[in-house]
Amino acid sequence: MRGTTALVDQRRESLDVAFVIPLSGPAGIFGPSCEACGELAVNEINSTSGVLTRELRLHVVDGGQTPERVARDVAALVRAGAVEAVAGWHISAVRQRIDQVVAGRVPYVYSTLYEGGERTEGVFLTGETPDRQVLPALEWMACKLGVQSWCIVGDDYVWPRASARVARRFARSSPLVQVLDEVFVPLGTEDFSSAARFVSHSGAHGVLMFLVGSDAVRFNRAFVAADLDQRCVRLSPLMEENMLLASGAENTRDLYATSGFFETLATSSGLDFSRRYVERFGYTAPALNSMGESCYEALTFMARLAERAGSIDLERLCAAADDLAYESPRGVVRMAGNHLLQSVYLARAEGLEFDVIAQLAGPPRS
Repeated sequence: MRGTTALVDQRRESLDVAFVIPLSGPAGIFGPSCEACGELAVNEINSTSGVLTRELRLHVVDGGQTPERVARDVAALVRAGAVEAVAGWHISAVRQRIDQVVAGRVPYVYSTLYEGGERTEGVFLTGETPDRQVLPALEWMACKLGVQSWCIVGDDYVWPRASARVARRFARSSPLVQVLDEVFVPLGTEDFSSAARFVSHSGAHGVLMFLVGSDAVRFNRAFVAADLDQRCVRLSPLMEENMLLASGAENTRDLYATSGFFETLATSSGLDFSRRYVERFGYTAPALNSMGESCYEALTFMARLAERAGSIDLERLCAAADDLAYESPRGVVRMAGNHLLQSVYLARAEGLEFDVIAQLAGPPRS
């Protein structure tokens, strides 16, 4: 590992970060929320002492481009010395390409819920993983709602396919959960009528959705157009307020989501975060959602970790990461290895809002 950033610490007055968020493509629907939450994090961090007395500055990179294009853009910034870290929300296919160009060079904080298993040194993961998010939700819905049979509908790339494998493996050992079938579609699919027919033919009582942004919106519409909402529930680990609004209230019946943060989560830390967001941007701001909050989380985590390490040198950051704990909008969070553990909740869509109905995973133990 090359700890070159220790020297840069002494020369620069700012800490420049490549902020990789979706401004186009299927995930572009919540890009403005990510950008606003990133701005809020920067404002709050810089209003105190910055990061190690350095002003935090973001260089936005469109993470909705092809993985190859995003990796080229990030690599160019790193090579030029324009940035000393990478953070943000983007899909796993993009993360895997960024890994290849930044590993061992600069810290990389990946904010997104993902399939699990990332162990690259210098990559820190602040999002949810299926073992604490999807699997407890399947078990809860089997016990509380009697929904035991599932059909998986996902986009055809690493996160949906790897997460589906986790769900299938869980189902094989569970007396309560069955995965009857699965179908994967190209990212950016516009017509989900065939996927809806596939679900109908499966005979499942639930649909486990691993769909991103506008893909999930189109599936929700096709699902209801096929009258599947009359006999099937839907569960998604990637569903937020912008997607509810785009789906339409008539298309969100019996739609459940699981996440570490919901705008309607009535905890003191969550409510305080919502208040600060509204004070900063007003009531016409982009919807406050889990994806945006995760970007705030990533930048806050980076600042906390740098404070603990006393540097942004990669080796010192890695050494300081284990057991780092702090209070975030998600409540108490704690690092274990290179993953940030957090409470996880289940919510049901009520029209265009979420009603949080259960806590699936408790706060990490001290």
